[in-house]
Parts: sequence; C-alpha cells; structure tokens
Amino acid sequence: MSRYFFARTTCMNTKYRGRFAPSPTGPLHFGSLLAAISSYAQARQQQGQWLVRIEDVDLPRCDPDSTKLILKALESYGLYWDEEIVYQSQRDKYYKVALDVLNTQNDTYGCACTRKEIIKAIAANDTASVYPGTCSNGIAKGKTARSIRMRANNSKMSFNDAVQGEFSQHLAKDVGDFIIRRSDGLFAYQLAVVVDDALQNITDVVRGSDMLDSTPRQIYLQQHLNYATPNYMHIPLATHSDGHKLSKQTMAPAITLDDPRPTLIKALNFLGQQAPHELRDTNIETIWGWVIQNWSAENIPATLSLPYNDASE
Repeated sequence: MSRYFFARTTCMNTKYRGRFAPSPTGPLHFGSLLAAISSYAQARQQQGQWLVRIEDVDLPRCDPDSTKLILKALESYGLYWDEEIVYQSQRDKYYKVALDVLNTQNDTYGCACTRKEIIKAIAANDTASVYPGTCSNGIAKGKTARSIRMRANNSKMSFNDAVQGEFSQHLAKDVGDFIIRRSDGLFAYQLAVVVDDALQNITDVVRGSDMLDSTPRQIYLQQHLNYATPNYMHIPLATHSDGHKLSKQTMAPAITLDDPRPTLIKALNFLGQQAPHELRDTNIETIWGWVIQNWSAENIPATLSLPYNDASE
C-alpha cells in the first residue's frame, strides 16, 4: 500500500477537531478530568468537534470496565462527544500500514536487546537513559529482533505549545532511537497516537503536560509519514502534596458522579477560569454555557504542574 494512503489529511482551513484520549486503566480522577474539560472547552468555543478515543493499545494494562466508567463520567459532567468512539485495540491494520511505510523508508530497524542488556549498555556508554543504538547497524549473529525502533536523527525538534511556550528536544541526544513496536508484538503508543490523530483529522491536541516530552517524537513521526502536525496545548498536571501527579498508581480517587457541579467548578478554577460562585447553584448545562462563552486558554497557568489539595473528591 502506498505511503500516500497516509497523505496529509488536515490543513489550515480544516474545522477545529479536538479529542480526549484516556487510557482505560481505572475510572476518571481529577487529573484526567482536567484534560477532558480543557479539550472539550477549546473545541466547543471554536464551534468545532470533540471526539473520544479509548487508548487501549496497551491491552495488558487495560480494563473494559474502566472504559464504561470513563464514558459514564464524561456524560455525567456534560461532556458529550461527536462521532463514534474509536478504540486503539481495534486499529492494528492502520498501524501496520504506517509501520510498513517507515520500514520501506529505512527509518526503522529491528532490535534484539533485552531490558537487562539495554540497562547494561547504557551504563557502559554513559548515555543516561538513552538507548545507545546497539542494533542500529544490524543484529548480532545468533540473535532475533524483539522490537522495532525508529531511527532518531541529529536534528532538533521544536514546537510552540499554546500554554507551555516554545519547547525543543534533540532527539538523538535526549531520546535516542525509540520503540514503535514492542517486544510483545503490540504497537507502541507513540506510533498509534500519531496514526490515529492523522486518520481522525485532529487539528488540535489538548492534554496533560506529562505528554510534553513525547510531542517531539510524535512530530518527528508525523513528518516521516507525511502527516500534518496538529496544534498542541499541554495543561498543568494536578499533583498530590508530595509532588507526584494524580494517577491510578498514586491512588487518586475517582471523581464523584452524584453531584458533578462542585468538582467541575474546582477544575475550572484550577485551570485559571475563575468560575463565578453562583454557578454552584445552577445546573451542568448552565455551567457549560458560561464556560463556552468565557473560556480563555490564556488564563491557564503556564506551569507543568500545580498542587491539588482537595482529597475529598
């Protein structure tokens, strides 16, 4: 199949298309709600579309029950999506086409290294956490490829984030050749998300700042696959008092669904929107009416993280 099956599908005149793409590893917590609210508000204020994509490409970590809980929570908070929900676990055929394009262009190579061997090689080469390219010129005799890596060239990748500002990364030095198909046969997130954003014509990506470091790799893949690059906005992460981000691993509690209004307003205030106190006594539809009319991305704090001190949610 030709590489032009994946030709650039977005342009400057394309109507705004945003997305929320949670991984179904647990119910929505306050941190993931922030990303949902931000992406939804941006899309609706621009009179654009807002899609939901379930990023379950890492099947061993995912739970079907979590998907149901996430979708129920979105609806409870007035976050209604356009179009059919996309599930990454059902899209291997698209990722394979993209991988074939990269293979044909000699952008990739098979890697036979185990995790233990990589750690040893990194220590021997004093390359911090960057893979030293052990298999870049061929696999050692008697070994078999376990994963597939994307070659990182010496160029510096830069982009202007709508909240965080200019961000640059030297891929070869800061990241190294990165995995796009894992040793267990699953496609890596970096490739899957790039393919999905392109095929869904996503023009704007709004997500947490924990993904900021991944964006240069994704832009790099977009360029090698002849995709358009979306606009990016990375919002601050909500953190516990110890500085760790709210997540399933840090025991972040699920957001309440009984009365979502107080939590929704807390989220808006966390994002710098200063919701009027009287909104607490209205309904979800009224709150969203105010949000869409008054939302300002410029008011989102330009920081990577902020503490969230209310553990009651």
